[in-house]
Amino acid sequence: MLFPTIDFAIFFLVAFALNWVLSPFPTPWKLAILGLSYFFYAWWDPRFVLLLVAETAIAHFGVRFIARSTTQQNRKRWMAVSVAGLLGILGYFKYAGFFAVSVDNVARSVGLGNLVPLIQPTLPIAISFFTFMAISYVVDVYRRQLEPASPIDLAVYLAFFPHLVAGPIVRGGELLPQIRRRRDAENVDYARAFTLIARGLFKKVVISSFIASAIVDPVFLSPSSHSALDALFGVWGYAIQIYCDFSGYTDIAIGLALLLGIKFPVNFEAPYSAINLQDFWRRWHITLSRWLRDYLYIPLGGNRGSEAEMIRNLMLTMILGGLWHGAAWTFLAWGFLHGIGQVVGHLRRQRRFRLGIPEPAPNIFRHANSVFWTFQFVCLAWIFFRATSFTNAFAVIDRIFTGWGSPTNLVTPLVVITVLAVVLVQQVPITVGERLAAWWSHLHFGFQAVGLALVLLVVTTLGPTGVAPFIYYRF
Repeated sequence: MLFPTIDFAIFFLVAFALNWVLSPFPTPWKLAILGLSYFFYAWWDPRFVLLLVAETAIAHFGVRFIARSTTQQNRKRWMAVSVAGLLGILGYFKYAGFFAVSVDNVARSVGLGNLVPLIQPTLPIAISFFTFMAISYVVDVYRRQLEPASPIDLAVYLAFFPHLVAGPIVRGGELLPQIRRRRDAENVDYARAFTLIARGLFKKVVISSFIASAIVDPVFLSPSSHSALDALFGVWGYAIQIYCDFSGYTDIAIGLALLLGIKFPVNFEAPYSAINLQDFWRRWHITLSRWLRDYLYIPLGGNRGSEAEMIRNLMLTMILGGLWHGAAWTFLAWGFLHGIGQVVGHLRRQRRFRLGIPEPAPNIFRHANSVFWTFQFVCLAWIFFRATSFTNAFAVIDRIFTGWGSPTNLVTPLVVITVLAVVLVQQVPITVGERLAAWWSHLHFGFQAVGLALVLLVVTTLGPTGVAPFIYYRF
């Protein structure tokens, strides 16, 4: 069930009504939200609701054993068993086929024949998201940062439909207290919620859909058929497509949750205004970045050891972060590139520190230069994220360098304006956006209604017939 559909609109009207009618009654409210969330997930494939229930059970019983353990060794053992169980489910459904094919290809190349059976389990939608949330819950209880939740609270936390299929990756400490307390409909910022939903729909249905069909899909489908300028804008266009697609989903999810009285953490903060890769990862998919930092990078040792150990930890974190996105060598390459980029940035900063070289005085030209080259590097990595294979990725890169004599057919004024507009809007200081949001929230309801209606009219008019699934659904 996609957000920008009539089916979901009807579903949400029912959910909204039940949410506020049952809000004074905690247990019926939780049961209703859980039932609605399972129904929402079952819309794709009812069988995988059992998978969600299984992960909930593993997390629940795991933390119960952790809480009852009298020694740190036992606590650690039960934490490890629980996390291993959750990762085992994720590994089977998401990576078993990938590794089986990879091993088979290697075996065949050296003449060993079929060493492993080729399997390809059906990938449950968004299994990575709710698995990471379950892992963070177990680990937080183990670290004594969170008290064990009741079974119903935990089930609602993992299955809550606004975040279920593409995040944000909400921590237990952020969502469980909101599930337990009564929500007040009078304290909901409806103006902000509807603005987020309208903005998200515009990003996804209008911008992302247009740029994908106008240039990204044709370029990546057949790079050799297009000019260097087409290929270059195809790569820049994919950066715009994936940003508008994923941040659009996040805007809608945060807005929907807010209408139900639940607040989600921010997941994007103008990522294409980043001045380096470290800054980019503070702005892009923030909840995943925090997860990788707190549950992978820091447990590996973070930056506490030698420089070589820090580099190892950083590379492992980024490579595994790439693998989280999908079972393909191209995703590993994407993570590897980001790891290398961050390592180089770290080594440059360390060198300046050792030599006593002060940071250059900030100015608008230096800032713009940093933003420009960071964006180019991010776009280079996006090529591997989008490509169907290494051959496809290198064909796109090759075309950028060798296709300057070919006619340009895809780079239209509207494509150029769209790419530039999305990038330039992110250079506007966040405080400006906050002031605009505050001004909008204080407008008369009638003006707000007219403004939102106009946005929805634009979305309906300019959007395509039918909407493709969000990119991050498959992760």
